[in-house]
Amino acid sequence: MSSNYPAYALGYHGCDKAVGMAALTGASPLLPSEKAYDWLGSGIYFWENDPERAIEWATLKAESGAYKEPFVLGAIIDLGNCLDLITRKYVPLIQTSYLMLKSQIEATGGKMPVNSDAKGDKNSDKLVRKLDCAVINYVHEIAKEAALPAFDTVRGLFPEGNEIYDGARFHERTHTQIAVRHDACIKGFFLPRGETPALTSPVSP
Repeated sequence: MSSNYPAYALGYHGCDKAVGMAALTGASPLLPSEKAYDWLGSGIYFWENDPERAIEWATLKAESGAYKEPFVLGAIIDLGNCLDLITRKYVPLIQTSYLMLKSQIEATGGKMPVNSDAKGDKNSDKLVRKLDCAVINYVHEIAKEAALPAFDTVRGLFPEGNEIYDGARFHERTHTQIAVRHDACIKGFFLPRGETPALTSPVSP
């Protein structure tokens, strides 16, 4: 079931500048996100090959008051044993995880989580991915119980936003993300070059 990738991926983490600089200097590590709606399950999230999308997201967080200063931290990621949802290989495993989770929850009288639209989302992108999060996290439980190799990373493509032209199946904010489950997969950090103020501002803490 393992899928080891021979090459590294470049990831970009949108965050508050203080958090990014602390990780860059080794003062403190990036912490995994464990929210119930994280669409790739628990992990440290990176936008793959897309610093512009990372700064866009961090800027929105700053505008909402969650961050003081938007920042992008680049990372060299060893995908390792990757649960790659972009490929066909793991579709049966994901489907099995869904069925097993559904059976377990229904046996206890519970209700399955669902994917839903975020408040104000006009595109029905289902940004609140509670179902997907639960299913992906359950995959890791299945692997552990079966004594199979643990997945180091999870990778997925997420269509999002408006059509880029009428009738298109391409969307303005489509992106690929990587959720890193094991910190050792992050081989190093760097400051990306770019045109936005947050990427070119002085790097002193």
